[in-house]
Amino acid sequence: MPCSAERPAALAALETELASLAGQGLQRRRRIVEGVCGPLVEVDGRTQLAFASNDYLGLAGHRDIVAAAREGAERYGIGSGASHLVSGHSRAHELLEARLAGFVGMPRALGFCTGYMANLAVIPALLGRNDAVFADRLNHASLVDAAVLSRAEHHRFPHRDLAALERQLARSEAPRKLIATDAVFSMDGDIAPLPGLLDLAQKHDAWLLADDAHGFGVLGPQGRGTLAHFGLASPRLILMGTLGKAAGVAGAFVAAHETVIEWLLQRSRPYIFTTAAPPLLAHALLTAIDLIERGDARRAHLNALIARLRDGLNGLRWPLADSRTPIQPLIIGDNHATLAVAQALDAQGIWTPAIRPPTVPRGEARLRISLTAAHDEVQVERLVSALRALA
Repeated sequence: MPCSAERPAALAALETELASLAGQGLQRRRRIVEGVCGPLVEVDGRTQLAFASNDYLGLAGHRDIVAAAREGAERYGIGSGASHLVSGHSRAHELLEARLAGFVGMPRALGFCTGYMANLAVIPALLGRNDAVFADRLNHASLVDAAVLSRAEHHRFPHRDLAALERQLARSEAPRKLIATDAVFSMDGDIAPLPGLLDLAQKHDAWLLADDAHGFGVLGPQGRGTLAHFGLASPRLILMGTLGKAAGVAGAFVAAHETVIEWLLQRSRPYIFTTAAPPLLAHALLTAIDLIERGDARRAHLNALIARLRDGLNGLRWPLADSRTPIQPLIIGDNHATLAVAQALDAQGIWTPAIRPPTVPRGEARLRISLTAAHDEVQVERLVSALRALA
């Protein structure tokens, strides 16, 4: 057939919308990183001091994990070959799930390729039409999408507002209810009031799903996560943790009561219909969990850097959000002003991502400063000095 020279109207509409994003300071671009994830990286051909990764414990390039990945590749090859329920569930996957369940103090765990997929797996498997999800307004996009996908009623409560949530729960006549929240909020760095949320879940016969992507490995005894930080245990709790942040590798897991995990294994579509992650990653993660468990010195150093950054930026005209976690958001407000500060830092060889709507609310654009245990005090002081000069 001859090619048509006709230009689709839909293509022109997309170009108009892209131009609008650029005009609002909302268009994003990818940056090309060379080498191992760490504080000093090659970005678009230039060496940058990076405060941009979620590698909170500095494990992404750890030699022991690299060696374990090589060993895993030799033992299991590269690909898994199939989904878990066909023939892709290896001994490495089985060992990792058992290790993770024991580490976070849950009866059983189930592995996933990504945290986004794990959240998409849980809510639609447990809820359907006429049920109800109650979600913190600042939840991660994966929890929002999972609630919509479930077709349950979707109630959003103001950030960390237990009183508002209780009113919503009291009014609901849904037969099955689930409270969904980030444990550590990815753009604000603050911690969900999990003890109060669990009390409400018990009072109103609801599940409590905690997305601990940014708390696992960092908070709690031996880095066991935000539930351990608060000392919480209940058959109502469902924990989602990711393995590409503090663990330094890739993947995610859900840990819960044995019955919940068996139900997810049988009914969650993202689990059933996805090729299993490479077994070499599961093998490497066994070493990563050991390093997390023995990582108190790393966490102590990270907490010292957080305190140093906050002290150094105290009184700046751009406020830091109230966070005691490695996520330290510097709220600038205007999209273009935020981009300008990020670009000025970039010109000095410092990479701090500019986060803008819709990732954060309008008028709350920010620099999302991410600290890791691989940073040192001199590097943090360099960032502090640059920001104070720009302010």
